[in-house]
Amino acid sequence: MNDLLLILIPFTGYYRFVVLLFNCLQTFGSFFCYDIPSVLQDQFQGNLTCPNATEVNGTVDCVLGMGMTPQQYNLLFAVHSWASVVVTLMSGFLIDKFGNFFGIYLFSILCILGSALFALGSHFNGTPYLLPLMLAGRLILGAGSGSVVVLQDRITAFWFKGKEMGMAFGVTIGFSRLGSVLNFFITHHFEQTYGLQWILWGGALLCVFAFGTALIVGFLDQMGIKQLGLDRIIKEESSKIRIQDVKLLPLRYYLLTLSITFFYNIILPLVADASKFILDKFSGYSQEEAANVAGTIYITALVFTTVAGCLIDFVGLRGIILLACTILTLPVSAILAFTNVSPLISTLWLGLTYSFVAVSTWPSIALVVPRATLGTAIGVTGAVSVAGTGISNLIIGSILGTKNGKAKIPLWRWQWMMIYLLFNNICCIITSVLLNISDHRQDGILNKTRKSSKQTEEDDDRESLSHKWDAQEMSIRSPMK
Repeated sequence: MNDLLLILIPFTGYYRFVVLLFNCLQTFGSFFCYDIPSVLQDQFQGNLTCPNATEVNGTVDCVLGMGMTPQQYNLLFAVHSWASVVVTLMSGFLIDKFGNFFGIYLFSILCILGSALFALGSHFNGTPYLLPLMLAGRLILGAGSGSVVVLQDRITAFWFKGKEMGMAFGVTIGFSRLGSVLNFFITHHFEQTYGLQWILWGGALLCVFAFGTALIVGFLDQMGIKQLGLDRIIKEESSKIRIQDVKLLPLRYYLLTLSITFFYNIILPLVADASKFILDKFSGYSQEEAANVAGTIYITALVFTTVAGCLIDFVGLRGIILLACTILTLPVSAILAFTNVSPLISTLWLGLTYSFVAVSTWPSIALVVPRATLGTAIGVTGAVSVAGTGISNLIIGSILGTKNGKAKIPLWRWQWMMIYLLFNNICCIITSVLLNISDHRQDGILNKTRKSSKQTEEDDDRESLSHKWDAQEMSIRSPMK
């Protein structure tokens, strides 16, 4: 009974883990919807009709689908990215200004509307309305999903800053990618059994489920802040926030943002086209097997992000770990482009480095910017990184540029795509080096080790909050014993 009471009291460590549990599920539905086209690329680019289809060893050589070209297919990802760019530039500021509950209602509902419109568009297959409706759905989904990530990160940073922040971000990222992982496991089977339209509507229902968990975490967050006596302080801080405060963010923050952007330019566009690449270059893979191999990037991240977060909490050295991972990622594009080494090795490799990069970079934003502008900073970082992904999707769509979605893309086009990813990797290494130099010239907070982390907190607010939590927790535990 005492343990149950401790879970419901914000002064204790248990409470923030309850917040974390529901916070993790906020992005589950939107991530699932985002990656559906990646798994069903053949269906999206398949033929509208198959009048001359033949069956060989039980396999039909024609896939019925929506008849999208590679450019139109990549446009599904590009419009999602660009909508996220435009909205997240302002959403972080709006959340800082008006609070978390404002963001929960507005952006979660956008996710539901976007996923529903995307599913509705599939009912107009073979008509001129198909592409505009599906693009509009992806546009609205992008506007909501990017902002929900900002909200999720802001809540995680508030409750875990100065504590198990790496672990908390690792769990959050891992759970977010659970939606992507489930895609690669169940979507193809579900589509074969029930059809494409039902899997798209299933994604919309998952966004409704995510909205329910968002309401719970919003209530817990609001109740916890009030019981901690911080609601008035936070409101006062929020009232002073101006959009011009972005100009005051430090150089380290911008280098961190560029590092995240360049690294995500490697991962996300590759996942979007990986199934098609594997089918075109490597023999002996079915569509389902190719999707499973592509999905191992997210599966690996799901397994290792929490482990990586705990390790970084223990050893620190966030900037050095980021640089090491970007260097270790360098050979992957060349291996995929110019060798016949199993693609599974490369996707596992990328999944591992992605895990460490994600949990070493996103939590670091909270270490280098003031608490009052954290939402704004995360929003700008999200907008820039998603803009990079959107540009990359357009560039890759142009590089692959065939009008027939089912035609085998020549190997030389895939090689140029990998060279483009390699270019982003080199840029990421450069910005990571500059980030470590900048951090070293200042207080070195990104690369402080566990032993040296008897450091002063970066700002007085966080320090006083940490002391208050610890003192209140001791006073509550003592009488219960």
